[in-house]
Amino acid sequence: MGIYLVSVGAEEWFGEGEGEEGDDEDELGRGRLASALNEELRRRGLPPYESVPAEGDEEFVRGSGLDFEEKLVPPMDGFVRLCEAHLTREETETLCGWSLLVPFPLEEDIWLDVETGYTDSTMVAGAPQVLALAERLAAAVELPPETPEMCDNLDLTMWFLDGAAKELAAARSGPWTDDLDTAFYVALYLRAAQHSIRRGCPIVYC
Repeated sequence: MGIYLVSVGAEEWFGEGEGEEGDDEDELGRGRLASALNEELRRRGLPPYESVPAEGDEEFVRGSGLDFEEKLVPPMDGFVRLCEAHLTREETETLCGWSLLVPFPLEEDIWLDVETGYTDSTMVAGAPQVLALAERLAAAVELPPETPEMCDNLDLTMWFLDGAAKELAAARSGPWTDDLDTAFYVALYLRAAQHSIRRGCPIVYC
């Protein structure tokens, strides 16, 4: 249980919203979301988003960076304050308010009348814009280079919550060690945007 941030492969993304009994309702809705996004992109004179890669190999290899999955566990209060200190309200909305992240740039956020498991509509943000904002926050807290980069199955979540980050913080302090929960969310949005761009895939909450 809980909220996860995950990458989506082509089969799920281009689904038609129909499946077997017991299938996750969010997953069944990806096809509707893909169609609504392409319709809006065409309306704006932009090319449709069709080059979504397949999911990673069935045999999991940690560090492959093929599939992104992280769990939103810590409280976000400190991260929100960090955003308020370094970003405008509009920039904070772009960084934190999306429910669909796509790998191409968008001049402005897109709102789609498609319900998700957590919102009545879908806000779409471009990963390049989110990456630029997350990089500013990463610089502000001096996020250490040891932070997991090729994230797969809860790599970031485990690094921050299972003790590795605390051990590093004790050995080498810096602004990021003032609040490890805040540093986690900086890393989460940074790595999510990097993964989306590198793999060319959408990222969603589930």
